[in-house]
Amino acid sequence: MTTRIGVALLSLLLALLISAAANAEKLVIRFGYPGVGADNRPFASGDIVAVAHAGHFIDDEFAHDPDIKIEWTFFRGAGPALNESLAAGHLDFAAGLGDLPSIIGRANGLQTHFLLTDKVRDTIYLAVRPDSGITRIEDLAGHRLSEFKGTNLQLAADRVLAAHGLSERNARFINLDTGSALAALNGGNIDGTFGSIELLALRDRGIVTIPYTTKAESATFGRHSAIFVTDAFDRAHPELVQRVVNAFVRAARFGADEANRKAVFDLWAKSGYPADAFAEDFNDERLANRLTPLIDTYVTARYRDLTARVREYGLIRKDVDVESWFEPHYLEAALRAQQLEHFWPHYDAAGKKRIDGDVEQTLSASK
Repeated sequence: MTTRIGVALLSLLLALLISAAANAEKLVIRFGYPGVGADNRPFASGDIVAVAHAGHFIDDEFAHDPDIKIEWTFFRGAGPALNESLAAGHLDFAAGLGDLPSIIGRANGLQTHFLLTDKVRDTIYLAVRPDSGITRIEDLAGHRLSEFKGTNLQLAADRVLAAHGLSERNARFINLDTGSALAALNGGNIDGTFGSIELLALRDRGIVTIPYTTKAESATFGRHSAIFVTDAFDRAHPELVQRVVNAFVRAARFGADEANRKAVFDLWAKSGYPADAFAEDFNDERLANRLTPLIDTYVTARYRDLTARVREYGLIRKDVDVESWFEPHYLEAALRAQQLEHFWPHYDAAGKKRIDGDVEQTLSASK
């Protein structure tokens, strides 16, 4: 009887241990993305993060870790809303955060580490009502325009205006998010807006014309975004940060491969924007030109320049130490492990290519 009681107690103890283990709280790795797809769909588009999310690269990395859960949050309020969530301690990674909001967050005390780039040299478009009389940038003076302030679109648009002798003071700018700007254009409440490929669908419906894009401009006119980790998560889980970076680099490799062009556009189309719009946006341009994780001379120079501009605009009150922000060792380890040290081309501070990448020598465009 004593033996039976002992066995019963042991079985009960094992059952309790198994139950406790099963109910143990999982470690949640929390990713935030500064944007939403069409009709608020929880999908990104046009960048490495969009490939990693829709292609399940992050999920696959942790598929065999039952105690780890991946959580994504997409912010309609873009970078400013994501920064608020970071400040509240609700995120571990800021995935695809644009240059302006990341700089403002850094200046205001957000403790993040710059891990790798998400997208560089992104094209912006100016869309205007057909009856607006706007056929060039110089015609914007005096018109009602929208601009998503606090995002990397604001810096890029301001650079375009300055290159044509204008500033935000020359037009009546209204702060609208992407969805609201599209609705305002459709309703005739504004004359034009700066934006991305979402404007092409309005053009195809005859609601707007596209009199200007940055495609023919200097590479320094483009927008940039990157992937950041909080200092707290980095200190607590450096091995997990490395695995996350490994997954993003795999996604970047997939996204930069011209053999995957259609597959990449189809992944991005989960955002609700048509694959044809991405095909047009990347017409005559290699995917690797924008979808690169590298922190090269171009990237470091651009963030130094942009930080200075943000200070000049009065959007921040103190200097940001850009050099200490970069944390490249995770990226370097991932590139070595995946034998991708020479895969992507390197660019200088002015945006001129200085070192060819293996991707250019081994892949041919399939357009």
